[in-house]
Amino acid sequence: MIVDAHHHLWRVEDGYRWLDAPELAPIRRSFGPAELEPELAAAGIDRTVLVEGGRCDTAEAALLFGYAQRCTVIAGVVAWADLADPALAETIAAYRRLPGGDRLVGVRPQLQAETDPAYLDHPPVRRGLRTVADAGLALDVVCRDDQLPAVARAARDVPELRFVLDHLGKPRIRDGARGLADWAGPFAALAARPNVTAKLSGLVTEADRDRWRVADLRPFVTEAVDRFGPHRLMFGSDWPVCRLAADYQGVLAALSGALPPLTERERSAVFGDTAVRTYRLRR
Repeated sequence: MIVDAHHHLWRVEDGYRWLDAPELAPIRRSFGPAELEPELAAAGIDRTVLVEGGRCDTAEAALLFGYAQRCTVIAGVVAWADLADPALAETIAAYRRLPGGDRLVGVRPQLQAETDPAYLDHPPVRRGLRTVADAGLALDVVCRDDQLPAVARAARDVPELRFVLDHLGKPRIRDGARGLADWAGPFAALAARPNVTAKLSGLVTEADRDRWRVADLRPFVTEAVDRFGPHRLMFGSDWPVCRLAADYQGVLAALSGALPPLTERERSAVFGDTAVRTYRLRR
């Protein structure tokens, strides 16, 4: 079974301010299941995890759960949540009561938008982390590489929570060896925490979007395999954001080409088993 552990769907008219950036014009439109499903079929994808799209409000969850109800290939939904909100437990409970809310498998705050690299150290946020763990959910972490040390501290201090690092922590692949050096140390410290898994996702858009090659990705993917091991890594397309640099099958082919030699069991982990285990997906 092949699982895409990270993709998005959105209705642009609902308000996604981050799409206003000029360089994002190619994806500044709506993307729904009708456009996604042929891409999945062509790539041989069996299940997916639908991740919130940066709208940063609870109203988006109803849309995502509705998509999951209608599109059976979507096995799980990661919805937005504010970790510092005292009503976080009530928000999670409300999500589960929505039609399709049984597909809730995780929550994701937009940590990358927080200016304080130590945001996860704040006491109200730490309480939120424990609330997510008590709810039996995973926490998706989308962050900058300068925020990785705080993520590592949080993973150490809240060992009962399953942390999922999106896009390998967004290393600056376009900067080559310098980007690798800046990222590798904090990334290794985070990988040392056994309750953290990571997504091999979003890499083509962190490279030079117009001139990237598989060779540009390979040092970062190799480092991830060395530090996490295949059984704590999972494939994610980051569709449709990936379309800024590559189409769906191009992303899948790039990851296959960037991975070091793996056994069949190890490849099964990266392309499915890790996602099923981490998100507790229905088979």
